[in-house]
Amino acid sequence: LGAIDASTPNGLRDRALFELIYSCGLRVSEAATLGFDGLFLEEKVIRVVGKRRKERIIPFGDAAATWLKAYLSEARPLLAKESRSDRVFLNRAGKGISRKGIWKRFDLIRQHAGVEAKVHTFRHSFATHLLAGGADLRTVQELLGHTDISTTDRKSTRLNSSHRALS
Repeated sequence: LGAIDASTPNGLRDRALFELIYSCGLRVSEAATLGFDGLFLEEKVIRVVGKRRKERIIPFGDAAATWLKAYLSEARPLLAKESRSDRVFLNRAGKGISRKGIWKRFDLIRQHAGVEAKVHTFRHSFATHLLAGGADLRTVQELLGHTDISTTDRKSTRLNSSHRALS
């Protein structure tokens, strides 16, 4: 995240976008389709519709709030141009950024930072950090929008063993 040049409208958007993805454990499609009707900036929560049209409310942290406020006040008006999109995150044409657009932006940032990762890595990091901080598996399941706890458990087992191997 620190490798993102936030001095441009696209960079400021990217920093806010990826901070939010990490802070909420979002799927790329959830971030791409986030509308203003699902953003509650003062309360620091978002409402997203995930797989199987399952709705969930997810809190986000101070860093995501700071970058979102900066993006919304400084960069989004420049990206919006004349368009009236209800999407929070816009591409340079003023339309809602697509999943593919998010992946492309992340790949450029990843290359610049010299790391091997995918956007989905933020989602895994979100879950790993919650579990490492003492969150219970059921809470992580709900925040991730997993229907079956075995999905969360399988992924957390893989993540924890990978984390131990890196330590």
